[in-house]
Amino acid sequence: MKTYDIEIQRLKSARHNRGLIELGVDVLVQPRPARDEQAVISCLSLPVDDARTLLILLKQQLAELDKLQPRSRRSGRC
Repeated sequence: MKTYDIEIQRLKSARHNRGLIELGVDVLVQPRPARDEQAVISCLSLPVDDARTLLILLKQQLAELDKLQPRSRRSGRC
């Protein structure tokens, strides 16, 4: 399994489409060297400001998706 370091350089957009949230981003993707002592994972890194923006965009998109659900399926959610 190949692993990568993914650095988000800029968030451009967020939208939902048929149950998927799509993010438009500028990223730098580099292969991660294999190391025996670490678990096989890919790493996503982004600046704090972009992380806050990403969180806000995701909350907005999830709220829009929730509006599309029937009321009975939304009950009990925060």
